[in-house]
Amino acid sequence: MPVSFRSMRAEDKELFANLLRSLPRRDNYYLLVDVHNDQTIQSWMDGVEAGEIISVVALEGGQMVGYCNLRTNDLQWTRHVGEIRMSVSAAHRGNGIGRILAGKIFAIARARGMQKLWVRMAISQEAAQVVFQNLGFRTEALLPGFVKNENGSTESLVIMSHDFGELSHSKRTPIGLAQKRIEGGMGLKF
Repeated sequence: MPVSFRSMRAEDKELFANLLRSLPRRDNYYLLVDVHNDQTIQSWMDGVEAGEIISVVALEGGQMVGYCNLRTNDLQWTRHVGEIRMSVSAAHRGNGIGRILAGKIFAIARARGMQKLWVRMAISQEAAQVVFQNLGFRTEALLPGFVKNENGSTESLVIMSHDFGELSHSKRTPIGLAQKRIEGGMGLKF
């Protein structure tokens, strides 16, 4: 059956909830919300209706098989930044759906004039990391032991970003150097 892509609509609430709740539990660790809570889903859909969340969904045979969200806000100091969240059903992985969804949201973000995008995921989500690396994202942080599964084991959280701004990646201060400057006070005035 062919997969189609379109913007998320308010009437997609149940399809969206079904997709999120069908995912392996570890796939939702990075969301930092409980997708089994109806209020969480409603809050998410309220964000879609308010325009704070722009979402593209993948549909097959009347079922949602993937989504990719761009979360924004109007706060002056962060309105240039968007957060991406994405998942594809386990049965539909490896078919390029995540790559297409991420590409569509990336194009929307660029068209809206976003200057910086970021995404977070569990370190075990290697395929998702490759999707975003191929779009030009780079790893900004690795937070060891940030998420804990139902068995009490911890897993690291990866944060990646893409900068549409004027600074190229080669002109940016590497994380290690920035940390040394902070620790050593090299040229920084407080």
